[in-house]
Amino acid sequence: RPSVASAAETWVRVCPMDRLHCGRGGAARVGDRQIALFRISAAHLGRDDDAVYALDNRDPFSGAQVMARGIVGDAAGVLKVASPVYKQAFDLRTGACLDDGTVRLRSYAVAIDDDGWVSVAVPAP
Repeated sequence: RPSVASAAETWVRVCPMDRLHCGRGGAARVGDRQIALFRISAAHLGRDDDAVYALDNRDPFSGAQVMARGIVGDAAGVLKVASPVYKQAFDLRTGACLDDGTVRLRSYAVAIDDDGWVSVAVPAP
């Protein structure tokens, strides 16, 4: 699923796709930030291939770097991850908090290269 990075962003290769497990998160340090990556199976999405979503790893409610350890699921058809600390749910696509409309995690564009590597678009240095 190719995504588009803005002119103020740069693509960074993070890890091979096969290092991510379907339905679970993984954390990666990209520059000075921690990013939570979530691989969702093609079967769950009704597509031909798996997808990867990327959000900030920092839980805005607790301040802990734990979002990659959250519980992945869906709420009324919205793919979500629930914080393992206070259980607020966040949309995997947009980072919007489903429990508090004033809070959002930063979401990152993701691309999977032809050689199977996951790349994330982050703010340019």
